[in-house]
Amino acid sequence: MISGTISRISGPVIVAKGMKGSKMYDVVKVGAEALRGEIIRLEGDEAVIQVYEDTTGLTLGEAVENTETPLSVELGPGLLSSIYDGVQRPLPVLKEMSGDFIGRGITAPGLDRKKKWEFSPSVKKGDKLGPGDIIGTVREFQFEHRILVPPKVAGTVTEIRSGPFTVEEIVCVLDNATKLSMMHTWPVRIPRPHTKKLDPLLPLITGQRVFDCMFPVTKGGTAMIPGGFGTGKTVSEQTLAKWSDTQVVVYIGCGERGNEMTDVLAEFPELVDPRTQLPLIQRTILIANTSNMPVAAREASIYTGITIAEYFRDMGYDVALLADSTSRWGEALREVSGRLEEMPGEEGYPAYLATRLSAFYERAGRVICLGSREGAERTGSVTVVGAVSPPGGDFSEPITQNTLRVVGTFWALDTNLAYRRHFPSVNWIKSYSLYLDCIAEWYDRSIAHDWRELREQAMYLLQKEVELQEIVQLVGPDALPDSEKAILEVTRMIREDFLQQSAYSDTDSFCPVEKQYMMLKVIMTYYEQVNLAMNRGVSLRQVQALPLRATIGRMKEAADAEAVRKMIDEVTAAVSHLEVER
Repeated sequence: MISGTISRISGPVIVAKGMKGSKMYDVVKVGAEALRGEIIRLEGDEAVIQVYEDTTGLTLGEAVENTETPLSVELGPGLLSSIYDGVQRPLPVLKEMSGDFIGRGITAPGLDRKKKWEFSPSVKKGDKLGPGDIIGTVREFQFEHRILVPPKVAGTVTEIRSGPFTVEEIVCVLDNATKLSMMHTWPVRIPRPHTKKLDPLLPLITGQRVFDCMFPVTKGGTAMIPGGFGTGKTVSEQTLAKWSDTQVVVYIGCGERGNEMTDVLAEFPELVDPRTQLPLIQRTILIANTSNMPVAAREASIYTGITIAEYFRDMGYDVALLADSTSRWGEALREVSGRLEEMPGEEGYPAYLATRLSAFYERAGRVICLGSREGAERTGSVTVVGAVSPPGGDFSEPITQNTLRVVGTFWALDTNLAYRRHFPSVNWIKSYSLYLDCIAEWYDRSIAHDWRELREQAMYLLQKEVELQEIVQLVGPDALPDSEKAILEVTRMIREDFLQQSAYSDTDSFCPVEKQYMMLKVIMTYYEQVNLAMNRGVSLRQVQALPLRATIGRMKEAADAEAVRKMIDEVTAAVSHLEVER
C-alpha cells in the first residue's frame, strides 16, 4: 500500500510527498476524513492531487493513502432513475446519511448492494463467451437491462444461475475460474471498447422541426447548444430528453446554478415518457454537480456521465447524453490549471482545453458493439448534446470556438428571438448541420425524395429575408416589388408557423417527421402558387385577401400528416382560381 503525507494545500489541489510508485489518475484518500481525490501530476516522490470534496480544515502532515485504482464507475442494474454527484455517489443515499448538507468524507456505493434483481440467463453451460457477450437479462422497470461480459474477459461457461441476486453475487462462472456478477467497474477516463464505429447515417428524431428538418443531428452524432442567459438551453435539453428516439437518457448538470438543478430534479420525475406513458425518470440517469459543489468533482462529472452512456450503448441501445453545461466544466479545468500554476492559454483556460473537449466529444458515435454470440451484429449509439453558456452570449469565447471545431451540429440560441418569445430560439442564419449529406438517403427513402430541395429552398428564402429587411428599414416595405413582398410573407410563415414550436402544447410539442415535411410542403406550395398567380397578372393583394393565412396557421394543430397534406390541395385550388382584376 502506497501512502504519504500532505506537504502543500492550495484549495482543492494538494501536494503529497512519499508517494513513489503511484500512477497517474490513481484515486487516493486524503486526511483523517478520507476525502477522495485523484492524482493529476507526478514529480519524483511527490503527487499532485485534486480533491473531490471541500479541503477546509486539512493540515500539513496528514496521511494520504493511495487506493492504486483509477476513478471508476459501477455499472449494473440500479443505474436507471438514479441521481448521482460527479463521482457517482448516490445523492438520495447521502442525504439519508448526513441530512440536507452532505458531510465531508461520506461515501456510498454507486449501486445498491442489498436490492435483489431477478436474473434470467441467456447462456447455458458449455457456451463460449467473449468480451461484450450477453449472459442474461434483468427487468429494471419496463427496461431490459442486459448483463454483459466485461471487456477483456473470455471463457467457457461452467456454471450459470438464475433467480434473485444482488449485484455482487456470482451468477456465472467460467472455466478459467473467472466469476461474473451482474456488476462490473470501468475507469471513467478510458473509452469503452467496441468492434467498429459506423458512419452517421440515421437521424436522431427529436420531434422539433427546427432540429429535425433544418439542422438535424444523427444517432451517434454530436451537437452543441450555445446561448446566453434565458435563451432556453435547459428547456431545449429537457425537450430532447423527452422526445428524442433514444432508449436511455443521461443528463449531466455540470456546474449549473442550484435553483436550475433543483428544477431539473423536481421536473424529471414528473415528466411522462410519451411512448410508454410511464415516468421519464425510469429511463434516465441524472448527474447533479451544482456550481457550489467542489470544482474537481465537476471536472470528473463529464467522464462519469459518458462512461455510463457507453455502458448502455454496449447493450445495443441508443443513448442521449445531455451535458449542461460544458462551459462550467471548462471553468473547472481553468481553476484547477491555475492552482497547478500551468501556463495559461486564451482567457486563462489551459492550453489543453481543445484536446480535452475533442476527447470528450469523440466518445460519441454509433458502433457495432462487442459480443455477437447470436451471429447478429448488435449496434448502439451515444449522441452527445452539449450546452454552452458563453459569458454575455459571446460566441467568440474559447469554449464555444473549440467546441465548434469538433461537433457536427451547431444550434445557436439567439437572445433577441427569446425576447420575442420565439422558441426554440435557434437562429437559422448562424446555425448549421454537417450531417445533411449523411442522412439525405434516409430521408429520400423514408420521407420524400424532395425533402432536401424543400429545406434548401426554405433556407434560401430565410437568408433572402435578412437582405430585404435591411432595405425595408431604409426605405420602407412599400418600395419593394410584389415578388419581394411575397418572400417576406412566406418567410414570416416559415418563422411563425414552422420554426416556432411550443413545448407546452399537447399537439405541437412533438411533430412527427412526416408532418414536418408536409407543413414545409404547404408553405413552399403557397409560395410557388403565389409566383404563378403573379405571373398571370394577379396582384399580391388579391392573394393576401384569401383566408389562406389562417389556414396555414392552423397546421400546427392538425392531427397528423394526412390532415396537413389536404391543405396543399386547398392552397393550390384557392390561388389558382384567382382571376386578374380588371
